[in-house]
Order: sequence, then C-alpha cells, then structure tokens
Amino acid sequence: MMIRSMIAAFCTVTFAGPALAQDGTMYPMEAPAEAGAIPLNTGGVEGQTASESWFRQWGDPMARNITAATLTPFLADPETATGASVIVAPGGGFMWLSMGNEGWEVAEALQDKGINAFVLKYRLQPTADTLDAFKEEMERRFAEAGNRDEDDDTPAGPPRWDLSNQLEDAEAAYAMILENKDEWGVDPARIGMIGFSAGAGLTMHTTLNSETVDLAFIGPIYGGMGPVDVPEGAPPMFAAIATDDFLFGGEFGLIQSWFDAGIPVEFHLYQNGGHGFGLGNPDRTSNKWFDAFIHWLDVNGFLEASSEE
Repeated sequence: MMIRSMIAAFCTVTFAGPALAQDGTMYPMEAPAEAGAIPLNTGGVEGQTASESWFRQWGDPMARNITAATLTPFLADPETATGASVIVAPGGGFMWLSMGNEGWEVAEALQDKGINAFVLKYRLQPTADTLDAFKEEMERRFAEAGNRDEDDDTPAGPPRWDLSNQLEDAEAAYAMILENKDEWGVDPARIGMIGFSAGAGLTMHTTLNSETVDLAFIGPIYGGMGPVDVPEGAPPMFAAIATDDFLFGGEFGLIQSWFDAGIPVEFHLYQNGGHGFGLGNPDRTSNKWFDAFIHWLDVNGFLEASSEE
C-alpha cells in the first residue's frame, strides 16, 4: 500500500501553492511580461511541437512547454547587498514550472535579505498542447504509476528524465552570472543554488555532474532523498523536507551521503508541510525553513563581504 499511497499523495499535493483556500482547478492564463528575463540562448527542445503556455492553479502561475530558457535577476539593494547570490530553480516534475511559489516569491525573499537571486526558467519535457489534454496526460501518468504491483519494492518517484537540456541551462545561467558579476554585485566565491522538488533535482544534478559550475552552497528543498555519490569538493548543503511529503518516505540517504563524505550538511525534517509548500503554507511547521536557511548562510559566513570587496 505504500506505493499507492505515495502516488495518491503526489496527485493531491503536487500543484499545491501557498493559497490553500483558493481553487485547485487549472485555469489558462496569458503569459506574464517577465520583465528583466534574459534569454540564455541554449537551444530548443527536440520533438517539441507545442508552444509555451501558462496556467494558474491555487493562485500560482505555472509555465509549460518551455523551449527557451531564461534567467531573471532580482538584485539586492546596493545599500544592503551582501554579494552572496543564489540561482533559484522552481519545480514541476520537469513538465511545468511553479514560477510564482517556487521562483519569483523566493527570489524576492532572498533579495530582501541582501542576496542577489536569479530565477532560472529552464527547458522542460514536452507536454500536450491544450490544457485539457495536459490534465488528461497527467491523470494517465499517475494512474499508470498507481497500477504498479504491490510487491514491487522499487521506490516510487519522478521519471528518470534525460537532464542534458536542464544542465546546459544551469551552466549557462552560472556563466552569465559570472560574466556580469561586477555589474550585478556578485561575489563569484559565494554563488549558490537552491531548488524545489524537480528544481532540487536539478540542483543536485548540477552539483554532481557539471564540470563548469562551482557552487559555494546548495539548498535542495523537498527533493529526492536517495543516496548519491558525492564528488570531491562538493559544496555544503542545506536540505529541508516534511514527513508528509511523498518524496520523503523515511529516506535519509542523501543526508548520509553528505555526512559520510565529510562535507557540512544541515537537514530540517518538518512534521508537516506536504509537497510544494514554497515559502510556507498556513499553520505548518515547515514555514520556518527560509529563516533557518538564512541563518545557516549567515553562520557559515556566506553573507559576509569578502576581503576583496
């Protein structure tokens, strides 16, 4: 029953945003202006025939069928800027991006703390052209996952996508930040990455596989918790997840991997919060994770200006 309950939880909470009282129905919406978004020019998506489109659910704007990656800077006020910078990767199962809940809102919160934030709108897997067909597509995928044999002990989780496009987007974002470091007030020694759900997966994939991105710290938030092979020189990690998140399931392998590698790691396991809580939902213990993350950055010296500044 564990597998079926995890799939049911995924169907229930994947699209959840901070405004829980709002309607969970998907509504089409016009694409927002995305002022300040800079094209990364990393190419398109093979086999993609649908155009980028947006919908709103739980009051949160979501983007689908992204074929042109962008980076949107949220630069800290020069009077309060620390020089620290964070690439923000929203989630959505690599099939959509929760741009508000896990992107712009997080970037604004970091910006308010004197941290430069850069929202990465990365390329996605192709999905159906119309919103109605997309809904049916998601329901079909969930139903297929829910029909797995009860004796199958293979952990349920997101599809093992080829993340070549997404990694290329993350590497291009990092390179752009370095290229504009003087103009944007970025300390190249204090660039980190934080991601949510699939964005946490991209954060980990970048950390484990990129040969060009040198992150100072990472923050996978409610991402996969399975063990990994930690590369030499991996950055300190701050991780957070709730016990009622379908991705948790009592798994601590990721934390154990970092601990065994002797790399600083901080882990927050919250009593509740579900999946996709972003900065927080009403009356959940997970609502304090962002404050803990900022404190962790501060204690570890990431918010202190370098001697060269």
